[in-house]
Amino acid sequence: MASLNLLVGVCLVYVAFLFAVAFAAERAAVRGRSGWLRTPLVYTLSLSIYCTAWTFYGAVGYAARSGMEYVTIYLGPSLVMIGWWWVLRKLVRIGRSQRVTSVADLISARYGKSNTLAIVVTIMAVVGVTPYIALQLQSVTLALSTFSGPPDVNGNSGLNTLSAGFWVAAGLAVFTVLFGTRNLNANERHDGVVIAIAVEAVVKLVALMAVGIFVVWGVAGGIGPMMARIDASALGTWELDRSRWAALTVLSAAAFLCLPRMFQVLVVENDDERHVQIASWAFPVYLMLMSLFVVPIAVVGLNLLPAGSNPDLFVVSVPLAQGQTGLAVLSFLGGFSSATSMVIVATLALSTMVSNHVVMPIYLSLKPGGASMSGDVRSVILLARRLSILLIIALGYLYYVLSGGSGALAAIGLISFAGVAQFLPAMLGGIFWRGATRVGALSGLCLGFAIWVYASLLPSFGQDAVLPASFFEVGPWGIGWLRPYAFFGIEGMDPTVHAVFWSLLLNTGCFVVASLVSFPKPLERLQGAQFVNVFDHSGQARGWHASVAASEDLMIMAQRILGATEAQALFRAAALAQGMTGHLPEPNPAFLERLERELSASVGTATAHAMVSQMVGAASVSVEDLLAVADESAQMLEYSSQLEAKSNELSRTAGQLREANEKLTQLSVQKDAFLGQISHELRTPMTSIRAFSEILRDADGLSVAEKTKYASIIHVEAIRLTRLLDDLLDLSVLENGQVSLNTATGRLDAVLDHAVITAQASGDGQLRIFRHPAAADTSLTTDLDRLGQVFINLITNAQKYCRADAPLLEISVRADADALAVEFRDNGTPIPDSARTLIFEKFARVAEGDGSGAGLGLAICREIMARLGGDISHVPQASGNLFVVQMPRNAALAAQ
Repeated sequence: MASLNLLVGVCLVYVAFLFAVAFAAERAAVRGRSGWLRTPLVYTLSLSIYCTAWTFYGAVGYAARSGMEYVTIYLGPSLVMIGWWWVLRKLVRIGRSQRVTSVADLISARYGKSNTLAIVVTIMAVVGVTPYIALQLQSVTLALSTFSGPPDVNGNSGLNTLSAGFWVAAGLAVFTVLFGTRNLNANERHDGVVIAIAVEAVVKLVALMAVGIFVVWGVAGGIGPMMARIDASALGTWELDRSRWAALTVLSAAAFLCLPRMFQVLVVENDDERHVQIASWAFPVYLMLMSLFVVPIAVVGLNLLPAGSNPDLFVVSVPLAQGQTGLAVLSFLGGFSSATSMVIVATLALSTMVSNHVVMPIYLSLKPGGASMSGDVRSVILLARRLSILLIIALGYLYYVLSGGSGALAAIGLISFAGVAQFLPAMLGGIFWRGATRVGALSGLCLGFAIWVYASLLPSFGQDAVLPASFFEVGPWGIGWLRPYAFFGIEGMDPTVHAVFWSLLLNTGCFVVASLVSFPKPLERLQGAQFVNVFDHSGQARGWHASVAASEDLMIMAQRILGATEAQALFRAAALAQGMTGHLPEPNPAFLERLERELSASVGTATAHAMVSQMVGAASVSVEDLLAVADESAQMLEYSSQLEAKSNELSRTAGQLREANEKLTQLSVQKDAFLGQISHELRTPMTSIRAFSEILRDADGLSVAEKTKYASIIHVEAIRLTRLLDDLLDLSVLENGQVSLNTATGRLDAVLDHAVITAQASGDGQLRIFRHPAAADTSLTTDLDRLGQVFINLITNAQKYCRADAPLLEISVRADADALAVEFRDNGTPIPDSARTLIFEKFARVAEGDGSGAGLGLAICREIMARLGGDISHVPQASGNLFVVQMPRNAALAAQ
């Protein structure tokens, strides 16, 4: 059997190894080589802080005493990680955006940065976690006593458990102080502590699985014989207590979210919220491996060890009983890792809460000058955190001494779980319900905490230890319905289920009712909106107005909290962002918000808010009147704006439908007119061609002049028919995108000259065309023939439809930075507003003109310009009509 001295030596070597790992991680982080430290694997392993000595030692004892009920301790966190990972992601996002440093900081920041609420949560956390720290000390000392040999005739072992517990507590305090308070900024990752926890996670998993493998294959003889032993044991006949099973599952899930140590690694130490999604399946796998051999170890321990053996120690005592000293030492190191990692992170989180929300507010209120006092506040904060660590571990040791260290580990763990679970209503209500108020959270927390203390914590010391035995029998002052285990006269409930049910029920009920009847302050409402809608705006609620505080005073305060280097860099960056040349920025609202966020990472949001408030003349929300008015009508305006938006959207949709219906009606009329027109246009030339061709064929004695006349008529009508068919085919090709552009470089004035000459050749000569020479001397690269076709069509339309006494068409070119535009302005009758939306549609004819054409010209022009990357439009005029052909500037090159 290993001696105690050897075991202590192994522990010291192991602790030194952890020191080295933590120190190396710290150095890597300082040198900027922390990428491997901030991975999903390390984050998932750090969550193993949930698996304490209770899980390592107590789970086996729990299974030996209560059967499969131990599974609830693993089931709750697994359900949270798998089913509620989106809640965890929201918590992480809130933590990053609000610079949250602890669970007390989260609740305080949500409810108007109330330091009163932060103090209440801090006190509750310290009291609630104290039994858990005592549990870790008890587990280590019990495991040490196993190696000290069997007790003597008086029942005394060779180990003084109280003395051993003291030295274990002292060692944990030293490690936590060294690596937990090196950085003042609590929002920075404690890389050394986190990587040490990850290493310990591997050690305890390997140790527990090694013992399990030895038990199954080395003792039981394999899986088959092991299953036979389980079936023959009391665990094989275990019956499910549904109420206790459900209560413990809920309790473990709540504790996973609310335990200060879990909040520390889950939210504060998180470097990337995407790690939560990976951990949502990886951490349940880790828990499954940790629980895999719990039942086999419990069954073998009950079979092999003498009656009365402590089942909490089966993980160590079974290997020792089989002569496997090395395996027993490894198992002890696994339990030692489980206990030490929990105590380190828990005290680290609690010390931050105590210093930020209790010590610093008191210090600032007692110190003359408050936030502007002289002296280095950094040293005060660091000293407060270190003393808080010592005080918290001392309280855990005191609980261990007073409780006698004789209770089952699982029972002690459930007491702490029930205590911290009181944070759950205020936490979840705060991040999902904007109507939650500070009054509701404070009243719910106080009531739930009082019930937990009365119904769970104080009875754990035993009857007549703190509470008189009469309280358990007849209730205080003879009031039977106030008995600690039988509220309202309801008897027969399991004590743990009783305490959890009534504390959470009354906590939640009081939280909801008080929130409904109270009205939040403006800052509280703003913070509520930030938390509930954190994914919409992950920023800080605005609460500062233009300040009269001097930048010098703010710099002095910031240097005392952040340090000279960090504070000067912050102020210099803010001044540069404001466009100032000095090192001191203007203390505007944006800068004050940023300064408060930076300070909150070191002293908490409530204390940082109070310090900045002092510096700006206690006018932290000087726009309170405006905010109060806005707050009164916020929800009403929100609903009203939503309804108005929907109404406007429906109105726009109805208007669009009306316009579309009118356009379709007009297009239908145009289509009918087109069909009549096109049939007329086709039938007229075809009739002429047929009639005169028959005359030429059948008539005898026609003179040469008559034959020439009839042949000319046939030729003209064939050209007319061909032109109509060409237009129809051209439009079809353009619409289907089958046109091939023949890009070439030419001069714009040459294209216009050709278009004018061509159009005038086929016109009646009545239209006078005037060209503005300015900007026309431009070369461009495009399909010049297609562009000329557009110009010809516009000039031809002016010839047909301009009915002025002296028809005039002005052609001008306008060039600007983005486009080149050619304008065609006539002095005819303006196109009516009702017809302007249809003129570029197929078959549309606004006026009869000279009777030729089928209304396809402008539709063809629109398609051509779309293919050329330009546009054609009609601009309303008081008199006459203006068509504008636009081409991209990058296609037009100035003439050299």
